[in-house]
This record gives sequence, C-alpha cells and structure tokens, in this order.
Amino acid sequence: MSEIAASCVYFSRPGPSNTTRALELSRARAEALGIGTFLVATTTGATGAQAARELDGLNVIVVTHAAGFREPDTQELTGENRAAIEATGASILTCQHAFGGVGRAVRKKLGTYQLEEIIAFTLRTFCEGIKVVAEMALMAADAGLVRTDMPLIAIAGTGRGADTAVVLKPANAQAFFDLKFLEIICMPSPGHPQGRD
Repeated sequence: MSEIAASCVYFSRPGPSNTTRALELSRARAEALGIGTFLVATTTGATGAQAARELDGLNVIVVTHAAGFREPDTQELTGENRAAIEATGASILTCQHAFGGVGRAVRKKLGTYQLEEIIAFTLRTFCEGIKVVAEMALMAADAGLVRTDMPLIAIAGTGRGADTAVVLKPANAQAFFDLKFLEIICMPSPGHPQGRD
C-alpha cells in the first residue's frame, strides 16, 4: 500500500491577511510536485499583481471578474494593476464565469436557481475559495490556457486577497465531473477548534 503525506494549513480567519502565506505555501508545493502553472483569482488586480511578482518565472494566469460583473460596461481590474501583471509576463483571463452567466440571469429574472449556481453553493460549503478555484479551472480550460491532463495550482480567496490554494486537474465546463481536487494546500477554517477566540 502506498501513500502520500501532504500537509494542509488552515487559517483561523479568512481574508487578505493570508495572501502572502498562501502564495508562499503554493510556491513551495509547486516546487515539491514539479508544477509550473498557477491560476490566481483577482478582482481589482491587487492579488493578481502580488502573485505575478511572487511567482515570477512561472506560468501565472490571473483570472478576473467578467466585464459587467458589478455593473454594466465596467471592469473591476484597474489599469495600473493590469500593467503590473502584464509587466511580469503573467497572462490575464477575463471571460464569463463558469458558475454564472445565463443561469444567473434566469435567477435574477425569474427567481429560480439554476444548476451552476447550485454547484457553486455546494462548493462554498468548504469555503468561498474552493468554489472559485474550481470555477477558474473550468474557465481557463475552456479558454485553452491550461491543459486538462496536467495538474496546476489554483489560488483564490474570500472577498479580497488569497486564503485558499489547491492542486487540481482542470476540466472543460462540459466535462465538469472530470475536474479533480488532488490536494488542499491551505484554506480558511474559522470554525476549527484551534481557530476559535
């Protein structure tokens, strides 16, 4: 019988205060596993720019909100952060969210949840970041930016910053159930007995 021992760090609180540590843990795990591709969630671009700097020399794909996510005809990624990300050689992916889109339009108009939002709520039972890393993996695979037969590290957070990182094997959205979580590197666990005040 063979086994793999890997540690997981649980943050006592979610949020951006964990970003630097999440990136450090991700880089260390990538080096141990020989992984060179990272997906990083960002809204304004601050987390994406920090990740692009700290993961310099690796294949970093920064995934933004879709244009119009907060309000019509707007993009939350700032010009300054876009320039900082691109200056490192990192890529930027902006496209429709895999767990949103037309299904979200149906919910807003008709008041009924569609399948992709039910999947999103289910993944959030772990934490917000787990939902986001899965969603990004589908989006990046559909955009042709990552392969579906090679693991990568996906990094996301709760609101702002990064507090969740996983090793996963991506899939195209139409093959959602082929997406595989291989390891959880870190995630917030505010209800963990060790993290209670």
